[in-house]
Amino acid sequence: MLPGFFRQVCANGLVCGDTFGEVRVPHKGNVVDKVIEGAYEVLGTFDAIAEKREQMQSLLLPPPVQHIFAQAALTYRYGEEHHPITEAQILQPRRFEDKKDDLWTTYQRLQENLIKGGLSGKNAKGKRARTRSVNGIDGDIKLNKALWVLTEQMYTHFSGRERL
Repeated sequence: MLPGFFRQVCANGLVCGDTFGEVRVPHKGNVVDKVIEGAYEVLGTFDAIAEKREQMQSLLLPPPVQHIFAQAALTYRYGEEHHPITEAQILQPRRFEDKKDDLWTTYQRLQENLIKGGLSGKNAKGKRARTRSVNGIDGDIKLNKALWVLTEQMYTHFSGRERL
């Protein structure tokens, strides 16, 4: 079990990396009690997640920084050789409430566009193609965790706590 937020009827699920803990329940022994205990443990992290969300919402990112963030996300998702889409494409909001420039909303846009796919682009041979959605749970969790860690690092750096 991983703590997370789901918004608008689960249209955009968010998994909060390793920083808020992860509960694994082996399928042996008293599984029911372990699942219940794990659920309470995950539930206990929601205040910390909500606080982190508020902090990220308070940090405005200028467009050049958003593009750097998007570039890092594209490199994680597609590797360094070829990106089928541009930074501007994955920064495009799919919903009205995502037309904000704070770190949290930028993260939400990147996460949703990379997970859902369907964006027009070009494959490595230059032919038109659409990006694929991430359908496997392992790929979804891995991408979500990586984006969360990247977002936390962006917050740490740009909130003034750390200077490179």
